[in-house]
Amino acid sequence: MGAPDLAVAVSGGADSTALALLAQRFARERGGRVRAFIVDHGLRDGSGPEAALTRGRLAAQGIESEILTLQGLPSGAGLQTHARRARYEALSQAAFAAGCLYVLLGHHADDQAETVAMRAERGAGGLEGMAAWSARGPMVLLRPLLGFRKHELRGWLAAQGMAWVEDPSNLSERFERVRVRLAGTEAVAVGAEARAAREARDAAFMAAHVVIRPEGFALVDAGEVPVSVLGAVIRTVGGADYAPRQEALGRFAGRLYRATLGGVRILPAGRLGAGWLCVRELAASAPPVAAKTGARWDGRFSLAAGSAGGSLGALGCEVKKFKNYNSLPNSVLAVMPALRGPGGEVAFPAPACFVPPQPLCSREFWA
Repeated sequence: MGAPDLAVAVSGGADSTALALLAQRFARERGGRVRAFIVDHGLRDGSGPEAALTRGRLAAQGIESEILTLQGLPSGAGLQTHARRARYEALSQAAFAAGCLYVLLGHHADDQAETVAMRAERGAGGLEGMAAWSARGPMVLLRPLLGFRKHELRGWLAAQGMAWVEDPSNLSERFERVRVRLAGTEAVAVGAEARAAREARDAAFMAAHVVIRPEGFALVDAGEVPVSVLGAVIRTVGGADYAPRQEALGRFAGRLYRATLGGVRILPAGRLGAGWLCVRELAASAPPVAAKTGARWDGRFSLAAGSAGGSLGALGCEVKKFKNYNSLPNSVLAVMPALRGPGGEVAFPAPACFVPPQPLCSREFWA
């Protein structure tokens, strides 16, 4: 392995601060470098000064850092989901600009236990927990602390004489993770072999019975579908990070039927063939976004060529103007992306690519 060039996501808390110091030692011993990215979500008073304080503490340890300030996060339901997406996007862009392929995250064994307990309700794959490494966009995410407990990291950090920031939101029962933590809920992650076996079965089933179309929908030519496969299809078509909860997916354990789940409609494929159509629900799709090149809409489509002053959003009720485009039903056309100009003129289909959330990496890497 050559000299490591690492980026570390730092919140200022004990776990990520410990990770920054450990990564610095690792890199220095191998002639490499570490750059810390301090994420300020801007969701509470004092977060800005805390980010600046953290930057000063890291500088005192010889660690170069940059503060990434997130803006425009929506409040209310789903706050943590929106914050997580924005955080990863900011980290990915900053690390890429700095020439770092690997981004280190401070998740530890206690985080893993909480994550497993939370995910167990979402689907058959929930008990697999967080991966030690995964790819997200152009970055490889590494979680080197999954084998260590929270108290171990804090004890080590205190022994180094290094202070950290305590985030009061970590005690707020508004958030599911905090409620799981306070309840002491525990679950044991399944082993890698069991995970690999299930994924192999799912992949074989999908290769034989599922078609994901570039227009953003899926066709399933089987009446009975493994719950984990259905969860993956709904997550992909709906542009979500996670599949619906296990309880909701379990209703389809016997066979598929007409329903709406996770912002995705399940209905007979009709003229598209035998089996079932899984298509985005119009009411659940995201509002339009500015039509800038590279704009991402509804978590599923990326705009290849922008339009000054325009917007990118669902074709919606204007589907009647493009009826039977490519012989597709209105249910599909209505949720495909369209460009709207400043004067309301509609260009369809928009020059956008279907790119739902999935673990892809566009650059070579070595594990």
